[in-house]
Amino acid sequence: MLHSGPRVLIFLKAPRLGLVKTRLAQTVGESRALAVYRQLVSQQMQRLKSGPSPEIYFTPADAEFDMQQWLGAQHSYQAQVTGNLGQRLAQAIQATFDSGAACVICIGGDCPALGQAQLNAAIAALNNGNDAVFGPTEDGGYYLVGLNAPQPKLFESIAWSSPETLQSSLAVAAKLGLKTQLLDQLYDVDEAVDLTRALAEGHLTDFAD
Repeated sequence: MLHSGPRVLIFLKAPRLGLVKTRLAQTVGESRALAVYRQLVSQQMQRLKSGPSPEIYFTPADAEFDMQQWLGAQHSYQAQVTGNLGQRLAQAIQATFDSGAACVICIGGDCPALGQAQLNAAIAALNNGNDAVFGPTEDGGYYLVGLNAPQPKLFESIAWSSPETLQSSLAVAAKLGLKTQLLDQLYDVDEAVDLTRALAEGHLTDFAD
C-alpha cells in the first residue's frame, strides 16, 4: 500500500545481551549497557509519539518477535538487509520511496536529546528546497539523515563509525550536486562519559545492574 508524506525510519538492534552498546559495555558491563540501550530507545519512541509513527528496521533478521514484545505490535517492522550501514540505509530508503514516501528521515536509537523538534526541522529543511539534511553528532557522525529522493551513492565509500563520517558524507553530497542543511549538533551515548552526561542532564535515569 502506498503511503505518502514524510516517513521516519529508526534503525535498531534487538535488545540482546552483548549485541548492543558494546563500547559502553567495556566499562559498565553488558547488563547495564543493555539497560541503557533499552531506556534510550524506549524514551525516544515516547518523544516521537506526536509525529509520523516510526517504521522500525531491526537486526538481526530473526528478531521481529523480540522487537514487537519490546516496543509493541502497532509499529511496522522490517529486517535490515545484510551489508554495511550504507547498504542498509540505501536499501531501506529506496524501498520507502518506492512505497510512496514524500521524504524519508532515518535515525538511530542512541541520541538522548533527539525528539520531534529535530524531525520537524528536518522535514522543514526538505520542504524548503534542500535535497538532504543531516543531524551532526559531536563525534563526527550523524544522528539523522533525511532525503527527498533516493540517493544510493550518498552511502557508498563512507568510513562508518569514524570521526570523518559526516564530513565524508557532505563531500559526497557536494559531488552529487545535492543542496544540504545541517541541524543542531547533538551527542550519542557510546562511552561511559556520554552516559554520565546523559544522566546529569536528566535524559536517563540511573539503575542498578
